[in-house]
Amino acid sequence: MAMARQWRRTNVMTHPEDLVWETIDPDELWAMDKLILSRKLGYVCGPTGQDVPNPDWYIVRPCVNMIGLGLGAQKVYIEKETMHLPLGYFWCEWFSGKHLSIDYHYGVQTLCVQGHKADNTLTQWDSWIATDDQILLPFSLRTFAHHEWLNVEYIGGKAIEIHFRNNVDFEDNIKEFIPVWENQDTTPPEGYTYREYPDMHGRIGAFVK
Repeated sequence: MAMARQWRRTNVMTHPEDLVWETIDPDELWAMDKLILSRKLGYVCGPTGQDVPNPDWYIVRPCVNMIGLGLGAQKVYIEKETMHLPLGYFWCEWFSGKHLSIDYHYGVQTLCVQGHKADNTLTQWDSWIATDDQILLPFSLRTFAHHEWLNVEYIGGKAIEIHFRNNVDFEDNIKEFIPVWENQDTTPPEGYTYREYPDMHGRIGAFVK
């Protein structure tokens, strides 16, 4: 709980989803609901209580999560019924491939970073590294191109969520971001510097260069 309070204090100026919720045009609020976003993008998905079409692995997570960080997300094998899933959650087909986080400035891509992590976690990343990948803003999301900043996350080229902000971890022309977790040594490797970046999963900072 103390870590949660610390994270909130240190990131309130760089995590503006709460401000977006208060100020955005209500007609654009659907983008913050990942179930509606997934349906608009044509994915196989549905809310808790809706049967899946085929037995398979699905991503299950909250429809709305302003805090981000993958909180509540899990990979679940579902045969058919979904009544056992938490209320307020949804299921969606499982995507594989590169996990990319892309910034758009008035709809034009300015940054792409790729996340790397072990297969047994959805939240603890090993590194984020800037890449030259290019993905045009999906047609369904171009209605938001009038916003100064958009950050869209993709898996295997499929958009999975959108944020009305840029990726602050890569400001100052950062090219690599290696998370440092609780109880890990904070002495940076050669060529890197250490910065504090606490979050609710136990990350305390990162080595950057």
